[in-house]
Amino acid sequence: MRFLWSDLLWLLLAVPLLIAAYVYALRRRKRTALRYASLLLVRDALGPEQWLRRHLPASLLALALLCALLGVARPVGVFSLPNEYQTIVLAMDVSRSMRATDIEPSRIVAAQTAVKDFIKDMPANVRIGIVTFAGTAALVQTPTENREDLIAAVDRFQLQSQTALGSGLLLALNTLLPDAGIKVEEDGFGTLNEGASRKPTAGASPPDDKGFKAVPPGSYTAGAIVLLSDGRRTTGPDPLKAAKMAAERGVRVHTIGFGAAAGGMANLDGMSVFMRFDETALRAIASISEGEYTHAGSAADLHNVYKKLTAKLVLERRETELTAIFGGAAALFALMAGTLSLLWFHRTA
Repeated sequence: MRFLWSDLLWLLLAVPLLIAAYVYALRRRKRTALRYASLLLVRDALGPEQWLRRHLPASLLALALLCALLGVARPVGVFSLPNEYQTIVLAMDVSRSMRATDIEPSRIVAAQTAVKDFIKDMPANVRIGIVTFAGTAALVQTPTENREDLIAAVDRFQLQSQTALGSGLLLALNTLLPDAGIKVEEDGFGTLNEGASRKPTAGASPPDDKGFKAVPPGSYTAGAIVLLSDGRRTTGPDPLKAAKMAAERGVRVHTIGFGAAAGGMANLDGMSVFMRFDETALRAIASISEGEYTHAGSAADLHNVYKKLTAKLVLERRETELTAIFGGAAALFALMAGTLSLLWFHRTA
């Protein structure tokens, strides 16, 4: 736990000072009290029950003050809380490089199996949309809660040539935020020779973003994007600029690099072609958008990645301010102290 206004913690010194004043007052009252003929009479009069009645209200009042002063310093804690996500958009690479057999029986078959399990494990109230991308991007399933339609869409994946990673991310973002006016293809918005590993520069957003006010990355709580690819871009918009657009709208993009680190062979039109695995762009996309990158080097790894993502998308650890809780505790302790004082002594604590 930490405190947003930690400078105010010095106010806690008031608690021991008040306790010291209370003890001092008790001793003064004892010195001025009537002298009894026998100390046994005093001991009998001040038994455990009487001691509790005498000091409990004051103790509760001290606790109330302690909680109130801690609340003033604005305490913050990290908790696992239910996510507010209503829509998840899956962006799936269906380029021919996904035919590589470094993952048995192939990257695409293993990915389809894992994605279908992910869809089944997500809460029923979460809408899921599916975007595929190769040379171009396509929306194969609009966001829906119907799991059967989603499974059928995954089964219909068809591999195509080239990999437009940026187009897939832009279409996924447009699917998640249909009213944002995001254009999937924009003239001059990135070229292949810029390189997928190049960092975006300030003001790199396309022209339709003119006058747009960016929000903090990761601040959009109604949805997220999960992008799976072997990471090798061959055409289309710069994926890092697309990631910047997502970040400016607060959308997290969680990326999965799928494939053996050493690459694998794929059968393309009767020829065996070596497919290189490249995760640089995927790491950068996740970093820019405050998402999480994970590498899956096998079908089992991919299942585990989706399992962890399911847990992350349903429950997320995040900082929560606890001022209201401490304020409520202070009010409760003060109310108890006042009530007991009125009941036992017909006066306030």
